[in-house]
Amino acid sequence: MQAKPPNTDVVGQALVSVIIPTFNRAWCLMEAVDSVLSQTYPNYELIVVDDGSTDNTGDLLSHCQGISVIQQTNQGVSSARNRGIASSKGELIAFLDSDDLWQPEKLAAQVAFFGQHQDAMICQTEEVWIRNGRRIFPKSRHKKISGLFFERSLELCLVSPSAVMMKRQLFDDVGLFDVKLPACEDYDLWLRVGAHLPIYLIDEPLIIKRGGHADQLSSNPALDQYRIRSIQKLLEGGELSVEQQTVAINVLRKKCQIVAAGCRKRGKFEEMQYYMDMATKFSEVIPPTQK
Repeated sequence: MQAKPPNTDVVGQALVSVIIPTFNRAWCLMEAVDSVLSQTYPNYELIVVDDGSTDNTGDLLSHCQGISVIQQTNQGVSSARNRGIASSKGELIAFLDSDDLWQPEKLAAQVAFFGQHQDAMICQTEEVWIRNGRRIFPKSRHKKISGLFFERSLELCLVSPSAVMMKRQLFDDVGLFDVKLPACEDYDLWLRVGAHLPIYLIDEPLIIKRGGHADQLSSNPALDQYRIRSIQKLLEGGELSVEQQTVAINVLRKKCQIVAAGCRKRGKFEEMQYYMDMATKFSEVIPPTQK
């Protein structure tokens, strides 16, 4: 299989850097790669970061021409995405998880959106959910919206890595993925973005999000602990408005109570006390009239 080389001579068409992080996903990686190679938008580079795979991922990638392959020891998806960003050349960045797929018009639609909305920094598309080979329909609380929705996104992640495209400058403004988070690293980044910037939605299902397999990070039972850490970082950073701070503290307090209850059931009383203390600490910051 051969990728289209980046076409830097196309007038008015920005170079898009597509980054696929992967770890032991040989069973689906090539489908993701093919969905990029099938894009109608011609001006892209494809970077696959192999995060220390021990299956036959390396053999598969060795037969792909025109694709940049970066191999590193296993350091996690945040490190892999950050490595791809550092190696990329495009003024626009798009991610694709190795178990997801793009519709052929995905890049074209988003580049066109940026052409029509010069001030936009990030946008995402709608998606189709497939779980264990069957289409499912997300619940209303998962419904994507467009614009400023920081408060709603505190409860759960409303942005999909495979659906976004952003300007490179965005990472200079809010930073890269947090390599200390083994999961919820995308939730963490979208909170940092959404606290200050609108995240726009193209209301077309241009990605196929596949789930249900055992190696998904979203199946990690400690997700709320990582979300708590993300909210804690935001609060300690002091960059939230009073309204955002109040909502963030209320969500953090609720998540701390949930995690503390789970720790108590498992007999982890020291860890339980840690989350109870955190809930109390930040609750004291909220003005009494807003509690």
